[in-house]
Amino acid sequence: MADTVDELDTSVIKTWRSIVTLIVFVLTNIVVLFPFHIPLWVPRFCADAYSNALSALRIVPPPRSRESVHRRRFAVKPWKRLNFPMNFITAPLIADLFLLAISAIGRTEVHDGTVGSNNIFPIDIMVFFITLAYIAISIDASGLIRYLAFRVLQKGGNNGHRLYIYLYVFFFALTAFIGNDTVILSGTAFLAYMTRISRNIKDPKAWIFAQFSVANVGSAILVSSNPTNLVLTGAFNIKFIHYTANVIVPVLATVIVLGPFLLFIVFADNDLIPASIELHELDEAARNRAPVNPNIPHARGTADEIELADNSDEANNLSLEEIMNPFLDKGGAAFGAVIMAATLITILALNAATDTTKEHPVFWVTLPAAFVMFCWDVSFGWLNREKTREIARNGRREVEEARAKRAIEAEEKARLAVLKQGGAADVVSGVKSEVPSSNDYAPTPGLSGSPTSEKLAEKEPVVLRIDSAQARQDDRPTLASLFAESYQWCQETFPTVTAVLVHLPWALVPFALAMFVLVQALATKGWIPVFAHGWDHWVNKTGVVGAIGGMGFLSVIMCNFAGTNIGTTILLCRVVQVWIKLHERSGVPITQRTFWATVYSMAVGVNYGAFSTAFSASLAGLLWRDILTRKYIPVRSSTFAQVNLKIIAVAMAVGCAVLVGEMYITRSGTDAYQPG
Repeated sequence: MADTVDELDTSVIKTWRSIVTLIVFVLTNIVVLFPFHIPLWVPRFCADAYSNALSALRIVPPPRSRESVHRRRFAVKPWKRLNFPMNFITAPLIADLFLLAISAIGRTEVHDGTVGSNNIFPIDIMVFFITLAYIAISIDASGLIRYLAFRVLQKGGNNGHRLYIYLYVFFFALTAFIGNDTVILSGTAFLAYMTRISRNIKDPKAWIFAQFSVANVGSAILVSSNPTNLVLTGAFNIKFIHYTANVIVPVLATVIVLGPFLLFIVFADNDLIPASIELHELDEAARNRAPVNPNIPHARGTADEIELADNSDEANNLSLEEIMNPFLDKGGAAFGAVIMAATLITILALNAATDTTKEHPVFWVTLPAAFVMFCWDVSFGWLNREKTREIARNGRREVEEARAKRAIEAEEKARLAVLKQGGAADVVSGVKSEVPSSNDYAPTPGLSGSPTSEKLAEKEPVVLRIDSAQARQDDRPTLASLFAESYQWCQETFPTVTAVLVHLPWALVPFALAMFVLVQALATKGWIPVFAHGWDHWVNKTGVVGAIGGMGFLSVIMCNFAGTNIGTTILLCRVVQVWIKLHERSGVPITQRTFWATVYSMAVGVNYGAFSTAFSASLAGLLWRDILTRKYIPVRSSTFAQVNLKIIAVAMAVGCAVLVGEMYITRSGTDAYQPG
């Protein structure tokens, strides 16, 4: 680990490795903001050799043989295109590997960026967040959140403005308790269904943006609600109860002002928030039908396929049933709520009773709690396995029959189309032809037109045959098929556990650890001290008000350009830590008021910054966008920025204004800050 002198030395920024480190950091964050794919052209014989090797090792099924007519009319391209993703997972990892390759970073940076240094312990933070997320998502899997949302919907009735405020308050309170990711995961789907089944909500924009913004405002209250809060409290050794006591007033003020602002100014349109909401009514048969567990595969039969296929009235009726007849596992919901409450209370009590989180990491509490929740889910899954397997089996049979019916209808249509053209078709029932894609084949020189048009022109019969040896080979078990069967077995036997494990934010782990290493690289290459000097000059000129306004503005802006709000928190915490050391060396202390104004304005900014200008300002934003896309509510990047700029401006203005008053009331402007 670098000593204090080296950590504060800015002369090292003149070296080429330091300059490259900064460039790599900037480029990495640009890629996180604008992900893309890199096309890689691989010689086809290499790709075929690789595929054949995997097939020979029984890892994947053998490639199916192409129909001979296609081989006559198509030539295989000599190159095969592969698309390598560059996103928030791969970009930071590649950046770290590149810096290691040029010796810009070494074992010290990797160790400090993963195991921890300067009161920031990345692995501890990740274990804490993943284990607590398991409990929260398990509560969601029990159906509790959707059931409570349904009760709020009933309470609001057909009064649009009242329902809007009720849901706004509900999502805020829920986020403060279990975190924003879980609320976004379940609440966004609920709102998508609710606005879909309404006759007079023309655009769901008002509802989904309110939920997203208030979920991120609410995530600022408890340390456990957002990993950014845990990074910040760990960096400055802040007790969790002290953190909540200092941010709760600005957050509550923001919620009180933001709700009416959204209702009467931003979304003051009867097409967005009708004065009276008209919902489709659920028929008596659907009301009397027992709700099904959505975690069980094919539990709703063909309903999921219908919803994915179109946006028709039939799909809307299915959405209505999902909302008005929600599934609730009362036992799982009650047990999960008790576990979550006990976990949070224990964390707060232990944190308040100790001087440092390093001696007693918070995951010592969340890991056993998550294990207890896991055992509960596994036990009840096993006890109810016969029932869940039967539901899955019946639903799968219904889906297969529907697909077979559609296949027969499509085959009949194709036969009639060929006959109308004067041709004949010899189709072997139950066998589906495999048509090569445009990436794999190109027309053979001398031939022109599509294969279909050529067949029709030549009046050739379409004969689909399958080799019996090939069929037997395709039926052999492979690692891929065994994995698929095992996953299906887990879904049918342990539906809750499987659903929770699938929805856990695993992608956060490699992303956050890689970003920690990148920020540590900036620190050892002199850039963090440079940023700290800049911040010191700003605070000296603007005082406490400038510290709050400057850090609030900086944290929000950087959420969009510094690797989401998590990357922003990591970077700004290191800047403030070095800022403290600069004053320790100079002998000029930082006042209590100035220091805490800086820290708590950062806390407000990195939470609120999630609803600013880019989806990638937070992982919650990426999750929110993906859920809406699957529910046929695409949100453009321009729309996201345009709407959120109004919301974030008011939210930050209120939060920072209240924070200024709080700092002048509760903090001394003369006493020196002493690092704990």
